[in-house]
Amino acid sequence: MATSGMLIGGKWARGGAAMEVTNKFSGEVIGAVETARPEDVSAAIAAADRAAESFAEMPIYKRSDLINKIRQLLHEKRELFAKTIAAESGKALKWARAEVDRAGITFMLAAEEARRTHGETIALDAVPAGEGFFGFWVRRPVGVVGAITPFNFPLNLVAHKVAPALAAGCPVVLKPAELTPLTAVLLGEVFQEAGVPEGVLNIIHGAAEPGKQLVSDPRVAKVSFTGSAAVGRKILATAGIKKVTLELGNSSPVIVAPDADLDFVAKRCAFGAFFNSGQVCISVQRIYSDQRCAEDFSAKFVKAAEALKVGDPLDEATDVGPMIQEKEAQRIETWVNEARSGGARVQTGGRRDKSTYYPTVLTDVKPEMKVVAQEAFAPVASVIACPDFEESLRQANSTEYGLQASVFTKDIDRVLRAVKKLNFGGVVVNDMPAFRPDNMPYGGNKQSGLGREGVRFAIEEMTNIQMVAIRTGS
Repeated sequence: MATSGMLIGGKWARGGAAMEVTNKFSGEVIGAVETARPEDVSAAIAAADRAAESFAEMPIYKRSDLINKIRQLLHEKRELFAKTIAAESGKALKWARAEVDRAGITFMLAAEEARRTHGETIALDAVPAGEGFFGFWVRRPVGVVGAITPFNFPLNLVAHKVAPALAAGCPVVLKPAELTPLTAVLLGEVFQEAGVPEGVLNIIHGAAEPGKQLVSDPRVAKVSFTGSAAVGRKILATAGIKKVTLELGNSSPVIVAPDADLDFVAKRCAFGAFFNSGQVCISVQRIYSDQRCAEDFSAKFVKAAEALKVGDPLDEATDVGPMIQEKEAQRIETWVNEARSGGARVQTGGRRDKSTYYPTVLTDVKPEMKVVAQEAFAPVASVIACPDFEESLRQANSTEYGLQASVFTKDIDRVLRAVKKLNFGGVVVNDMPAFRPDNMPYGGNKQSGLGREGVRFAIEEMTNIQMVAIRTGS
């Protein structure tokens, strides 16, 4: 077991008390990181602030080359990253490898978008006051970005904040999730090996307090956070006047029309519901099936769920590993038991082994039950029979969240009605709501967040438009 410090100003620095990191399946301690004291957080922000001007002036092609070098090193160290992700987050190794590959794509996209970040001319003389002026606007980096990332994608969700910041010319202070910091430490080492200038990436560790200090510091020009709606609201209350992107929760609905291919839908929904033990903001949670096919679909969905292998995430055959903490498995166990007491039926699963909760399918649930009304963030999904497509749309919309939803149908009219009526940041047709290519605009409506990620769109959030108006002929 090694203890890692913090990356501040290009060097690994000592911090405060050590925080142990465990293998989420075995409980074995696999590493530790030293936590950030107030002076450490301030030093990290100061290092980023010192680097801001020179990094903003670095030629774009050099920034792009740096990002590509990071991508190359990620590819070379793929297995090391994957095994670290699997051990510290509990994600099945096969999906941990996929996360490393996705992170490489995210950095590739950032390298490309860095070369495409530009402005445009404005015809100022389109109005009388602009006669005799030539106008254009450019994008300028905002400055220091404070990035706070979750445990469920300890590499790719870090990449979705750090890679666009590099492309935009912004230094970063990163606080990874306290439960999965080792992946971020490896990424810091990759940045050093790639030759990223000192202060461009700084990494601090800890729970809530370092994050609060990072968010409130006036030297931080932009905050990018992925996590719960409750924490998102606290960030907005303390950030002050600065740019903020919040990628928060969801209670993802799926609508199954009677003309859908039920075998295909069941397999995709099983993957979307139980991948990473359901600990995905856009995992399948509420499935509204037309009552004409609900029973048939439910049987196929249960069969697909039971085909998944549950076990040690470092086992090559495992599909579903443990949840991030035993207390989270206990929480969802309580939610399912409450639903069962209220009349819900457990069609499969509904059992816990320490921190592992088995893929669970519920029927006969009620809208007010926690497993329906709140974000489960666990391997639990409910099949709900609806009398028609319109009622499915209505119930899918009956949530405070609005990140992503999906609709399975071959009817273009149903598709267009769903797109028009569903108040979600993304609507996926004929696949699960957990569909997310890393170049698409990603973010939610209502309590699911503010702003958009996806490399190009994150760059826009990390830059300011600067208008230039030139009087001509004088």
